[in-house]
Order: sequence, then structure tokens, then C-alpha cells
Amino acid sequence: MKLNSKFGGLATSAAALALSAGLASAQNFVTDVTIQGSLCVGIDCSTSESFGFDTIRLKENNLRIGFNDTSSSASFPSNDWELTANDSSNGGSNRFSITDVTAGRAPFTVEAGAQANTLFVEADGDVGIKTNNPVVDVHIVEGNTPTVRLEQDGSDGFAPQVFDIAANETNFFVRDVTNGSQLPFRIFPGSGNDDAFVIRANGNVGMGTDDPRAKMHINNGGSPFAASANDDLVIQDDGPARFALVNTTKSDNADESNVWTFNGNGTLRISASNDAAEMILTNAGNMTILGTLTEGSDRNSKTGITPVDPAEILAKVEALPVSHWSYKTDAESGVSHIGPMAQDFYAAFGTGATDKGISSLDSSGVALAAIQALSQRIEELEQELDALR
Repeated sequence: MKLNSKFGGLATSAAALALSAGLASAQNFVTDVTIQGSLCVGIDCSTSESFGFDTIRLKENNLRIGFNDTSSSASFPSNDWELTANDSSNGGSNRFSITDVTAGRAPFTVEAGAQANTLFVEADGDVGIKTNNPVVDVHIVEGNTPTVRLEQDGSDGFAPQVFDIAANETNFFVRDVTNGSQLPFRIFPGSGNDDAFVIRANGNVGMGTDDPRAKMHINNGGSPFAASANDDLVIQDDGPARFALVNTTKSDNADESNVWTFNGNGTLRISASNDAAEMILTNAGNMTILGTLTEGSDRNSKTGITPVDPAEILAKVEALPVSHWSYKTDAESGVSHIGPMAQDFYAAFGTGATDKGISSLDSSGVALAAIQALSQRIEELEQELDALR
């Protein structure tokens, strides 16, 4: 016979004892009760119970300890709780739970057969999972790939999504379980020194440095670089700093035409291989290219097209000062040039974006117009010469 209460089958101690003793009603104690020995509660307790080290034993086929809070004032908590051992239903779970009776749910459950030290809390507050010696705040021990799963189950109306954070002898990784168990983020053991990947409070990202001076700062050696506040990407090295652009869609990935490198080593070099440089730009502004320079001059890209007077252009060319000179940065090397000053060219022809430089397209246009004027003048002179003859 079972006596049910508000705790789902809990037989109260007094009632059980009363039944076993054949009493008509439960015993009622109005004073403190001291038992100098062990106590067995439940309809299956025997008069010759061997307690071993048990001080209190519950013994029957429904084991519950109920906490019935009778507080009636709204300002006092009155939730009812229960310690539950095993399910009451046939085929139910072997488990120990703390049950919130008022809410009708069990927030804490230990299933029978759980591994030793499945949950271990040290005196200093460190929590061990499958270990009784946690050395950090949360310490997880597993024989193969300890894992933490983050699962959004869709119960709040958002799309279900599952991510795993795990580690093993191969790598530390984040696994997108929902989308084919892809591994979008991985760190391999021994993958680098300190500061392999750093994100600062200002959003700057450093690789090889804990003090990134740009939005992305890659440091493969050398002292900190005083980057400009406007720099988005900084690549520094003890030697030439280099990055490559590789086209892997071609059949022969070893083909040098598939790889372009940018190399900073006193000069900026753009190369299609490790040796040849198709373009070299010095810090003095001198640029060398191995091929031809083609400037855009498509008729369809232009507007305000008007013819010029070749004779007028020739007259300005005749008055244009042309000098022999060297850039200040080339003074020691002895490199010299012949040409007009940009200020004089701009004053004479008004072309280009500034009076500090001359576009090669403008200078060649002026030269062509002057040649046309000279050709016309030669033709006129030849006609006069023919007449004199």
C-alpha cells in the first residue's frame, strides 16, 4: 500500500510507521525529537535493518523527500521542492533529481551510471567535468575530442543552429554542425608564437603582434612599425615584405603567369616570378616597367572634343623653355633629363590636373600638333620654292 501526497507518491514517515505498527493514526510529536541511532523510513523497512554507515535511509519502491513550504504571505517564498530518486513509471529512468514541484519540472538530474567525477566543484570554485582535479575555472577531461555544444533549438522562433567548440591532438576548432559539420575556424597545435592572432579593443587585428598599428597588421619580424592612422593593412618583416596573388583556376598552377607578387624591399616591385620584376617603383618616385605604358585614349571615353590650331601650338612650343636637369633625389646618381618645367607647360597649354606634373599623353599631343604645324609649314615652303624655280 502506498500513501500519495502532493509530492507524487511520497509516503510520509509518520504514516508509514503508523501502518507498519498497525496504529490507527500517525504519531505526532510536539517537541524536538532526537534519535541516537539510524532511521529507516518507508514501508519496506524491517525491524532488523542493517544500516551500515547510513544515518537516514528511505526504503520502498517510490523514494521522495518533499519540501512543502506553507508560507502564505505574498512577501515570503513558498515554492515546493522534492528530492526524487528514480521514476515511478514502468520503464522509467534510473535517476536522482532535484524537482521544482510548484513548476512541475526537474532542473537538476543525475542519471544512474554517470561517470565518476562527472561534475566536481573544488573548494576554490573551480568546476571539473569528468575530473576531480580542475586546475582552471571550468576544466573538461575527455579521452577523445572534449567538446562544448551551443544549440539554438528554435523554441524562441529563431532558426535552429548548432555550433561545437572542440579540441583534440589535431586542432582546436569551431564546427558548424547544422551546415555539414564544416570547420570555419581552426588552430593547430604549435601553430605559432604568442600573438599569432590578436584583436584589440579598437578593432585592429594583429598577426604576430599584440600591438597592431592598422586595421590589419601582419608582423613577421622586426620592431613595432609606426603606421599611419589611415593605414588599413600593414605587412612588416625583417627582410622583404611580400604578398602574392595566385590564380588557381588555370590548369598549370606552377605557371609563373598565375602568380603575381608584391615585394617591398627598398623599392616596390611587382613580379610575375621570384626573379623578374615587371614594375619597380623607388621611394624617389621613379618607376621602371619592362613593357610599354598604355594610357587610355578611347574616343568613347572622352567629352568636350575640339580641334586645335597646330600653328598656335607650335608657337607656344617655340616659346616653351626646355632645360637639361636632374631630380634632387637623383643628384648623387647623376641621372639627368631634358624637358620643360611643369609650371611652364601648364601655363602654356593649361592641360593636366596640376601644374606640378606633365602627363605623357599631353606632351605627346603637343608634340604631334607641333609636328603637324611644321609639316604644313614645310609644304608651304616647298610650294614657294617650286614657284621660284
